[in-house]
Amino acid sequence: MPAVTTELSFTNFDVVRFMLQTGKFVDGNGSISASRVEAATEYLKTDWPAIRRERWASPGFDPERPHIEDHDPYWKEDPKKSSDLATYIQLKEAADEQLTEIKSGPNREYASAKNSLIMMQRVDLWCAGPKEVEAAVYHLSRLAIRYNNYEPDTPDYITEYYPGAHDFDE
Repeated sequence: MPAVTTELSFTNFDVVRFMLQTGKFVDGNGSISASRVEAATEYLKTDWPAIRRERWASPGFDPERPHIEDHDPYWKEDPKKSSDLATYIQLKEAADEQLTEIKSGPNREYASAKNSLIMMQRVDLWCAGPKEVEAAVYHLSRLAIRYNNYEPDTPDYITEYYPGAHDFDE
């Protein structure tokens, strides 16, 4: 099936915000889950710059190093590292708990919302005419501008562009 697609870079923050905007935090009985909405709201308020800054509070040690559990599994029990990284540990654990609560839906709402965002990158063009194709390309370029900070690079020799030139129609 013909389609126009793009690759967007979105984060957990984008998925959580999308879930809040579309009311995806639903319990098994069909009501909105107040605890997960509260966790999502708090997650969006997380001070990520402080977490990034505090991550490096212990000189020569990175608590987010890949495979840290293999190299230094007891680093939280080290008095120097734990005191240096106390603020980082507190902020990071709070964010992780909130994300766990957000993902704890009975019907895998988080994965569904993530897939919904992925599908927003695809516009099917089955039986589409020129106007639909133009609208699809416009939609995807607006998404790219918003999520990827994309700036169209028009070559110097093109001064004006008129989409959908009719002289190509047969």
